[in-house]
Amino acid sequence: MPKVGDSQVPKVGASQGRVTESAYREAAGHFATGVVVITGRDDDGPVGFTAQSFTSVSLDPPLISICPGLDVASWGRMAPRKRFCVNVLADDQEAVSRTFATKDADKFDGIGYDDSACEAGPVIDGGLAWFSCRMVDEYVAGDHRIVVAQVDELGLGDKRRPLLFFRGGYAGLES
Repeated sequence: MPKVGDSQVPKVGASQGRVTESAYREAAGHFATGVVVITGRDDDGPVGFTAQSFTSVSLDPPLISICPGLDVASWGRMAPRKRFCVNVLADDQEAVSRTFATKDADKFDGIGYDDSACEAGPVIDGGLAWFSCRMVDEYVAGDHRIVVAQVDELGLGDKRRPLLFFRGGYAGLES
């Protein structure tokens, strides 16, 4: 029987007390996350990007958070309006996720969406749920931003399975 403090889990990626970026990425990748597309608008039309960092923060008031990277141009375009829509993707929407993860100019080309369902941004067709959000606060944290927003409206899709991201790749739930 192991003693308290005796770990059976090997320590990797630490060099003189520092955690390496690659080891941190690998370890964090062991936590499965859902995949969402954040949509909004600017003067040129709809904009969007794929994100894994989305969470419910509070029920009263209803708050969520997202964490776009500092270099996400789409966030820079939609942030001044302080409104955005979070689209929760289903397990058959990997192609949608990959499209919105690119730096292509028109990510909406060939993607079905409803531009009138949500005041804050387009609702992607076939998603599991959407949240219309109004930014409450924004903090810089390392190479990302932590954005806290209030949910003003939401919608539910059908009861399919979610698209997940796990260990650096897309995954789904088994039956």
